[in-house]
Order: sequence, then C-alpha cells, then structure tokens
Amino acid sequence: MDLSPFTSRFGSDEMRAVWSEAARRRTWRRIWLAVAEVQASAGLITTPQVEDLRAHVDTIDLARSAELEAAGIEDVMAERQVYAGQCPIGGSVLHWGLTSADVMDNADVARQRAAMGLLLGRLRAVLLAFAARIDATAEVIVLGYAHLQPAEPTTLGYRLAVCAQDLLGHFEALARLRVQLRGKGMRGAVGTGAPFIELLQGTGVTFETFEASVLNALGIESHPVASQTYPRVQDYELLSALAALAASLHKFAFELQLMQSPGLGRIASDPSGDTATASMAATYECSPVKAEEACLLARLVASLPGAAWHNAADALLERALDDSANWRSSIPVAFLAAEQMLILSEGIVTGLQVDEAQAAALLDAHGPFAAAERIASALMRAGAEREQVRDRLRQHLVTAREAVRGGRPNPLLNQLTTDTVLLRYVQPSRMRELLDMRSYVGQAPDRARALARALRQRLGAADSA
Repeated sequence: MDLSPFTSRFGSDEMRAVWSEAARRRTWRRIWLAVAEVQASAGLITTPQVEDLRAHVDTIDLARSAELEAAGIEDVMAERQVYAGQCPIGGSVLHWGLTSADVMDNADVARQRAAMGLLLGRLRAVLLAFAARIDATAEVIVLGYAHLQPAEPTTLGYRLAVCAQDLLGHFEALARLRVQLRGKGMRGAVGTGAPFIELLQGTGVTFETFEASVLNALGIESHPVASQTYPRVQDYELLSALAALAASLHKFAFELQLMQSPGLGRIASDPSGDTATASMAATYECSPVKAEEACLLARLVASLPGAAWHNAADALLERALDDSANWRSSIPVAFLAAEQMLILSEGIVTGLQVDEAQAAALLDAHGPFAAAERIASALMRAGAEREQVRDRLRQHLVTAREAVRGGRPNPLLNQLTTDTVLLRYVQPSRMRELLDMRSYVGQAPDRARALARALRQRLGAADSA
C-alpha cells in the first residue's frame, strides 16, 4: 500500500512526528508504564517489574507489531504483546484492568493537545507576518470591490487586516479548545471505573489518585463523565474549529489569486510560483502555486467534520459504533493539512509582491466612476434635490462609460465641471477634489495599524511600528 502524502509531504517534521505510528505506540506504552507505577505504589506489582517496563518504553518495533496485526490481532493488543515480549520481568502485568479505549482515547487526546500546540505556534507566526505586512501597506490605496465589481477605494493593509482579524479569532478559539480537550480517563468498559476501584480496594491508593497519576503523566485531564470512550462530540468540535480556520485561510489564498488575476488588475502576487514547472503559457507570470495548494487543502479539511458528526450522533448507549477507521485518519489529516496551509500562508504573506503603480492605475481608471455616490452626497448637502442630482449623474456616468469602452479618454471630469446645473452647488475645484478618490479611504489606514498593534499585543510580540 502506498503511504499517504500526509506521512511525508504535508506539515512539518514535528507535526508528522506527533502523528507517526511510532509516537502513537510510544504514548500507549507511557500509559501502561504510568498504570504500572501506580499499581506498584499500591503493592500490586513489584518495583523490578516497573523498572523493566521503564527500560523498554521507547523500544518500538513496528515490524513485529505489523506481523501480529497481519495475523488478526488488534493493534493495541499487538503492541502489548511486543512490549511484553521485550520485558521478561514486567511484561506479564501489562494492561491489567484496562480496555483498549482506556489506552487509545487518552493517548490520542495527548497527541491532539501536542498537535494543537504546534498549530498555535504556526498560526502565531502567520499573524505576526500579517502584522508586519499590514503596517507596510496600511496606506497603499487599492480599488475595492463589491460583488467583484469595482467599488470605492480601500487600502491593501485594511484588506489584509480583514483576514488577520479572522485568524486572530481562530487563534483565540483554538487556544481555548486546546485547554478543553480531555481524555476518557481510566474508566473501563462502560466508564464507571468499577474494575479499578475493585482492583485498588484495601491498597491505600484511591481510584482518584490512580487516575490522576496516569493522566498527569500524559499532561491531560479527563471528562467528569465518560462511557467506553470520551464524548465523541469533542472530535466534531475539534474538526469544526480546524475547518473554520481552513475557511479563513482559503478566503485569503483565494483572494490572493484574484489579486494576481489580470481581470482584477494583477496588483499583488504569490511569491512562490515555480516557473521551472509551469506550463509554457504561464511562464511569463508566476502561477499562484502555494495559494492554490492552500485552497485545495482547505477544501479537504472542510469535508472532515461530517464523519465526526456521525461518530458522535451514532455512538448509542455506552457505545454502538466502531469509529476507529475514520477517527484515526481524519484528525491527523486535519492537523497536518491545517499546518501546511499555515506554512504556505506565512510564505505568501512575508513574500507578497505588490505592484503599487498598477494599483494606482486601476484606481485612476475606475475611481471617477466610484465617486458618484460621494459627489451626490456633496451636492445634496449643498441643497440639491436628490432625484435631480442622481438623474444627471447617471447620465454622465453612462456617457463616460461608453466613451471608455470605445477606447476614448474618460470625459467624466470635463462633463461634471461644465454641467451648469451641478455647478450651482459645487464649484469646479471642489468637483475635482471629489473625483480624486485617493483621499476617500476613511479610517482604513488607522484601523489597519490598530489591528496590527492588537495582534502584537495579544501574541506577546514587541510593537515595532
């Protein structure tokens, strides 16, 4: 069977290590060791047995485990057999009182928390890159679009701030979610903890102490109430949060492709286009390779919460559903894809190429038409009647557009500054000012810079702006 691209291509080495088969089995062994340590403190097993288990906790043998699984043995039980075979003194006490879910569920939550920590680090780097780029482009005036049609001007920094604000929201939500990720605890087949309560009876070690010791070794907490597994709605919430992050990253990458499109002026471009692999037709301009890759990964992540919804909704009574296949694959894939999107996004933001001359040319071409509402407001403020003003402006706009489409110079300035009806209310010099839309960006520069400062403050970075 071919390896998944997520085992070698996407995500960082650190993230792939978290979700590697060796790491999964090593975490299982940490649980078995932690259980044995508490059992030794209760006098149920001996110190030499624990020391034997500790000495081999990292001796993972994937080849031997695969042999046992090929013979039909469940992976947790196969790993137990391999571990036990490596520990002639302590191997016989492994898995005493546990179910497979006691091992798998807690181990996976420990890995989810580790993966979330890595993801938050990546997202922090992306947000700081946005902060720097927002400051650099806070006053770079660009044509704004409404319904993908030329509209009023904005600034590139403000447009980037819209994306960064969404990403900061995801950072906050994911940071909260990381704290809320909880395991099953050591509760047995239906979650009551009865096997361990009975096992520890008369030893002087309480069940609460036993469970807390194991969970502390993993760095996680447990749900107060669990059944055979931790509540599977937690997976849905996790994947939904990652899908929400993917939505905002997709929006940014998709908008970058639009800004690189000749149809929208090609004012900014993905710095990562690989002309060595581009088609001959595309070699005159770098293709937005990284932006397109980020969008494709985002669409994959968006598809994953659906299976988790069914896992949560269909796990009837204490458990009536084997969700192990999609559960084991969807969460690692979501983390790896999300991290890869962040890696791509950081590269795009830091290397973003902006053509300010082209942005100015677009504004000069479309700005006068976008000034209609501004001029109408100024005329009405000076006492003109609304309908009269709008009708005359509409006629001028139609005539000017026909001229531009016919390849002739834009006559709008001349028309408006010689219209005797309009000049009753606004002088020609003021009309020229109103047609210059470069001054019509409102609070965009200030709000963009304020968001950049807020990003640095929230992320604990010095404000260099």
